[in-house]
Amino acid sequence: MTGEPHRAAPASTAPPSQSRPPLPTKAAETSRENPWPVRALAQRMTEYVARAPAAWVEGQLAQVTMRGGSQASFLTLRDPSVPMSLQVVCSRALLMSMNPPPSEGSRVVVHGRFEFYPARGTLSFKVDQMHPVGIGELLARLERLRRLLAAEGLTDPRRKRPLPFLPTVVGLITGRASAAESDVLANARARWPAVRFRVENPAVQGVSAVTQIIESLARLDADPEVDVIVLARGGGSMEDLLPFSDEALCRAVSGCRTPVIAAIGHEPDHPIVDDVADVRCSTPTDAGKRVVPDALAERRQVEQWQARARRALTGWVSTEQARLHRLTSASVLADPFSPLDRRQREVERDRDRGRASLDRTLERMERDIAHRRAQLAVLGPAATLARGYAVVQSAGAVLRSVADAPAGADLRIRVVDGAVLAVSTGPEPASE
Repeated sequence: MTGEPHRAAPASTAPPSQSRPPLPTKAAETSRENPWPVRALAQRMTEYVARAPAAWVEGQLAQVTMRGGSQASFLTLRDPSVPMSLQVVCSRALLMSMNPPPSEGSRVVVHGRFEFYPARGTLSFKVDQMHPVGIGELLARLERLRRLLAAEGLTDPRRKRPLPFLPTVVGLITGRASAAESDVLANARARWPAVRFRVENPAVQGVSAVTQIIESLARLDADPEVDVIVLARGGGSMEDLLPFSDEALCRAVSGCRTPVIAAIGHEPDHPIVDDVADVRCSTPTDAGKRVVPDALAERRQVEQWQARARRALTGWVSTEQARLHRLTSASVLADPFSPLDRRQREVERDRDRGRASLDRTLERMERDIAHRRAQLAVLGPAATLARGYAVVQSAGAVLRSVADAPAGADLRIRVVDGAVLAVSTGPEPASE
């Protein structure tokens, strides 16, 4: 559909007394008393938009309308990451020249420029070229995005959080009444029947999938009871799984405070959200098994631990009983006073021996002392005096020579029963 420039109607003639002032040339010059008519604004909008340069734009077709008998086709081109769209007009021939013609959900790159239609006051993007985004180009773009997220550290294994052992509530994002939802719920409840789920059913493919999935993710992440989130979808073509490689969704997953499990498609499928999620599961069935523990296996393990603890406790008690039996069967514990009595008898015997040895020693020493006394009595001066000898002293000294007792010297003569005093008359003359 093409628009024609608006042709201003000829100005009506009016009496000079009722003529209006000249129209403002700029929007800032308009006022309540002197406004622009619609045609003036439309003309300036047409001129302003016409100066905008042409551009290449990429997006996803959300709506394709081809009216019968019209040579124009009306399209809605939306951004796959955010809720924002653009009205696009192109010729029917341009659409039909593409093989196959694009349909809703197709990614395309278009070239064109904005045009303003003053008759309706609408703005549209007039397309003169349109090219589909091929698989090879999509893969190259996804690989560039994968490297970008890795360079930012969003795929670093050190950022990945461990899953809770037994989550209070499991958040599940999947298609409504899908096989993926059934697989996750059935496998999780088969392993742990008491598990609770909070299920969100956004679109998992198509033009609104990314926006709805991000909204569901935000709601579950804000729920304090949800301990883990499972993002699940069954298999499909690469185009069907493109929403799970969207940059906005990948960044939303990496920014969640709640651990996220990605279970998209089958084992060969590898969307980028698998790299930023905390845990990647090959299938929704595997996610149902990973999100909760196996009650039977845990019960068996608890029983094994109980048996091991019972065996360990029984072995320890048996060992201590044997040790106690050895101790109680020992003679020292069977008759604890016999060793004491034996030691007492030994002490008494040693004491008696010590006393006897001491008595013999003292007796021997007494005999030796008596013998020494007898010897001293025989050899002493008293015994000599008793045999008739005397001790003569002069001036207190014992006389040893006649020269020591000159005539007139006082003498003291000691005999066995006392002493007598005498006066020396001098030495006795030697007999001839």
